Parts: sequence; C-alpha cells; structure tokens
Amino acid sequence: MIQIGIDFGGTKIEATALSSDGRVLSTLRTPTPGDYDSALAAVRDLVARTEQAAGGRGTIGVGAPGSVSPRTGLVRNANTTYLNGRRFREDLEAALDRQVRLANDANCLALSEAIDGAAAGARVTFAVIIGTGCGGGLVVDGKLVEGGNGVGGEWGHVPLPWPKAEENPGPQCWCGRHGCLETWISGTGFRRDFREHGGADLSGAAIVEAAAGGDSVAQAALDRYLDRLARGLAVIADIVDPDVFVLGGGMSNVDVLYERLPGLVAPHVFTDRWESRIVKARWGDSSGVRGAARLWNQADWSSDVAA
Repeated sequence: MIQIGIDFGGTKIEATALSSDGRVLSTLRTPTPGDYDSALAAVRDLVARTEQAAGGRGTIGVGAPGSVSPRTGLVRNANTTYLNGRRFREDLEAALDRQVRLANDANCLALSEAIDGAAAGARVTFAVIIGTGCGGGLVVDGKLVEGGNGVGGEWGHVPLPWPKAEENPGPQCWCGRHGCLETWISGTGFRRDFREHGGADLSGAAIVEAAAGGDSVAQAALDRYLDRLARGLAVIADIVDPDVFVLGGGMSNVDVLYERLPGLVAPHVFTDRWESRIVKARWGDSSGVRGAARLWNQADWSSDVAA
C-alpha cells in the first residue's frame, strides 16, 4: 500500500509517498499559493505527480496548520488564514476524488516520531514544535489524542508557567492573549527577547553561536529561553507524564537543549525522581509529512474520515 502524506506549510506544500514499511518512494514540493482555490488545485496536482513518481495510487493524509472544529467541521486557528472557516478536508476529498484524513501539523510530528522515530516504543509521547511558532501533539499507545474539542496538545497557547514579575503580563500573542508560551519559546520569541535585552536582530542560530563564543547578552538570552522552555515542559510532565518529549522545528537543532533541559525540568515536576527523555526528532523536517502519511495506519482513528 502506498501512503501519501501532505505537509501544508505556510511557504511550501510537500508530498511524500511511503511504502507500508516506511520507505520513501517519492517526495515533491510546490510553493504554497496565496488563495484557497489555488491551494486545492496545487494539492491535487502535487498528489498526481507524486503518485506518478511512486508508481501507484495511494491513501492521502494531510498535516495542516490550525485544527478542525468537531462542532462545525471548519478549520480554525490556522496561520494560513484563508484556510479558516473552510471545510478543507471535504474540499480536498472532492478535488482528489477519495477520502482524506487530516490532522494538525504538530500532531503529525508526534505520530511520526511515536511510530518509527525518536520515540518508537514509548507509551506516551509529547512532541513539540519550536520554530517560527510553537505547537504540540500527544500520542498514547500509538494513537493521537485530539480531545473532545479537537485542541489536544495545543501547548503553544497556554500561559508561561510560574511567571516572574518581569514576565507579566507577557507579550501580546497573535491569538489575542498575552504571555502565551509561543511568545516566549518559539524561535521568534527567542529572537525578540534577545533584542529587547540589548542584542542585535540576529537569527536564533546566530544568537546560540554568539552565546557559545562568550557573548554575555546572548548567553543570558539562551539561559532565559532554556528556563522558560523547561517550565513549559514541566507542566506537561505533571499532566500527562510522557515517557519521551520529542523536539522539532528550528530551535530543536540547538544541541545545548538536550544537555541542559533535563536538569532544568526536573525541579519543577511534582515527583521524587524525573527520568523522561528529551530527544530531537529522528526525521527532522520530514516528520510532519511522514506523520500525515501514517494517519492511515490507525484503523480506529476515524474522526476525519468521510462518511
């Protein structure tokens, strides 16, 4: 069986065809169009080219920003704003003439890494995206946990835990609230915090490099970032106690995270001993598209299957 995953990103759409044992048969990309109808056509054409390259027709799973409301069936909270208020899955089914399964892109990362990635064999996996934004996904016993309202794992829009005086009320988030984790621990938040404390307008990688080179402003910014990320992870540890935290997104490439985070998380967790692992996503930038393809591996996951 060929399984095709679609990663619908803000700047590009990627399609990957997997064999049933997880081998990549083909991968193609196209720029993300600027309007809804063009996006549907782009996915349709991308799937056709992917299937031609893979040599067969496949199932379709889509990882997309935002989430689908169980009440209305409409996309909400997507930063690709023309998806909001649309029946994206149903419209894709019409364009592709087959059933489509759709999940949040962070959920796809979690599923990919739980099945055959860095968290393979773990019972409870929490995956984190820390890039331009911040997201999360929860997998238990190989199944996504999306919750009764479809917002399971929406970790980026809870407040920064145990805020210090100077962290209140926090920056305004695009969601309309203040102090969301996304404003602090995304790569964007890291860069803003560095600038606000006297740093130049540098990329996250450049700030980390400066810290390693002894720049005191960069070192302080990295220390604050690690402390905030640790507090965020500790709250998840207290609620669902994952065996493994998997990190994805641009900031997941910062090696010092894996050296320092365990010791920073542990004091905040309500337990005598905390031994969960914090690891980098095995499949890197390909985790989302692989997880989208693997939505069809779950026979009992049917919330997004057309009737």
